[in-house]
Amino acid sequence: MRLSRGEWNAFWALLADNLANMIIITAVCRGVFGMSGEIVFGRLLPGLGVALILGLGYYAWAARRLARREGRMDVTALPYGISTPVMFVYLFGVMGPIHAASGDPLLTWRVGVAAAFVGGLIEIAGSAIGPTIKRLTPRAGMLGTLAGIALVWIAAVPLARIFSEPLIGFPALIIILVGLVARQRLPFGVPAGLAAVVTGAVIALGTGRAEFDLTGVGLHWPIPVLADLIEGLRVLLSRPDLLALIVPVEIYNFMETMNNVESAEAAGDSYNVRACQVVDGLGTLCGALFGAAFPTTVYIGHPGYKRMGAGAGYALMVGVVLSVSALLGLLGVLRSLVPVAAVAPMLVYVGLVIVAQAFTATPSRHAWAVGIALLPHVSDLLVKKWGALLQAIGSVVQGVPESLSDPALVSAMLAQGAVVGGHSVLSAGAILSGLIWGAAAAALIDRCFRVAAAFFLAAALLTVFGIIHAAHVSVTLHSPLAAGYLLAAIICLGLAALYRGRGGLPGQPATQA
Repeated sequence: MRLSRGEWNAFWALLADNLANMIIITAVCRGVFGMSGEIVFGRLLPGLGVALILGLGYYAWAARRLARREGRMDVTALPYGISTPVMFVYLFGVMGPIHAASGDPLLTWRVGVAAAFVGGLIEIAGSAIGPTIKRLTPRAGMLGTLAGIALVWIAAVPLARIFSEPLIGFPALIIILVGLVARQRLPFGVPAGLAAVVTGAVIALGTGRAEFDLTGVGLHWPIPVLADLIEGLRVLLSRPDLLALIVPVEIYNFMETMNNVESAEAAGDSYNVRACQVVDGLGTLCGALFGAAFPTTVYIGHPGYKRMGAGAGYALMVGVVLSVSALLGLLGVLRSLVPVAAVAPMLVYVGLVIVAQAFTATPSRHAWAVGIALLPHVSDLLVKKWGALLQAIGSVVQGVPESLSDPALVSAMLAQGAVVGGHSVLSAGAILSGLIWGAAAAALIDRCFRVAAAFFLAAALLTVFGIIHAAHVSVTLHSPLAAGYLLAAIICLGLAALYRGRGGLPGQPATQA
């Protein structure tokens, strides 16, 4: 398959994104959970390889089909891979408690596989409502909450990794800025993504920050793990606390797919959201049947890949390279050679393209709505980093609280201006709350008061069931947050009655100052 320079740039960007996740998975499963090479290199990674080649192969085919149907050559395949936020939840929210309770690496992996299997079923179930939500939700809400994820997790966090290793990260970042942002052709037509990764790897080798590690190299055929899956399901079904965590996380996952498909449509490529959600679920299910313990999804970043000039080939090539690398156990070698700081600039670029799209692909009057949709994700970053800091300190200092639920700690942080309670409720279900507030704000800007009321009523219902603003799914009938949403809905309905026939029809934009 012959790839253009733009395709090669997109290939390296998507490869870097998935590779970074697989490196994290390998490091945590081996270093924290103590899983053997047989589990990680022989079962888990080959299972992920199965999921990736199936999903990326489908999206490459879907892009070619769309190009033929519309008679154009600039169709870009949807990117696909391991859902990064969900990956962290599965590692530390599902597998972590099992390992802490049992100390058994094998059981930890089995429960992870079972959780991924259940997650795949939820992803498929989401396809029943995904198209309806997409049709009724203003673009500012969907793209705004997506931009929030991109800003904090795809751009800001990798940028911090670059600044933590400037000798590696800065040269790679400059290459990306010149080759992708300024669109300057590099010498000999070398793709900017490849140049950045190779430059970072060479500097890392020259400074002793990287070395060849052949651990895991060998032939690892994907093998069905039905018995392990059944044992994992038996344990998982006995842990309602873990099931209560998986449900909202997977709702987030199929919502992420919906938002990313909307992002692609805004960039000019219209795909069927229901088909994408079904494919994501089937990819996750197939991966779990072969040992993968993490769900897959349509990736954030389609506009960035399209801006690079990518078509369908980049996606298929990433699927082939990752599945073959998993088959041959080469991911450990790549992990040892390519530092995160070398691939981080590609993520920063993709993240910023998505943020820009949220403002440019929506009506200018909706910029305020996009802005409010970003904010829950800032809280999400704060809360997760606060939690990680407490766990790190608690591991070396006895008596230090290890979670943000400690009342004395909350009081002390509040005295220092850290509004822990507010950030915590915003963090829980950030993608949904960002979407709701962005969509409601866009409706208010357009004087669609009844539409805004409907979103606030939906938020009240989701809050009552703990889908948003709560750490676990549970029914809470006396929630102040739910009451606040209900009051907001009543106010919007009152405004609808007050302004009926006084200044425009619903959907007409307010007069701009």
